Amino acid sequence: MALFRLNVSLPDRPGALGLLASAIGAAGGDIRGLVVLKSEDGRGYDDITVAVPGSDPTDLLNVLGAIGGVEVVSITPVE
Repeated sequence: MALFRLNVSLPDRPGALGLLASAIGAAGGDIRGLVVLKSEDGRGYDDITVAVPGSDPTDLLNVLGAIGGVEVVSITPVE
């Protein structure tokens, strides 16, 4: 498994983070760390460290991109 740090923006409302976590699991990812950075203008900003099968996060990014209101701001490999 490969580790990636995702910086994400999502709607700041109850259940949004749970939906995101469920989608990560559905894509085969395993959350290894989560930091809530801030909330402003109705958006939440989080750093999430995720382990994904193999070394390509494309499937994960496709699943997250299909969730309304979720934006992956950046993705960085974790050494």
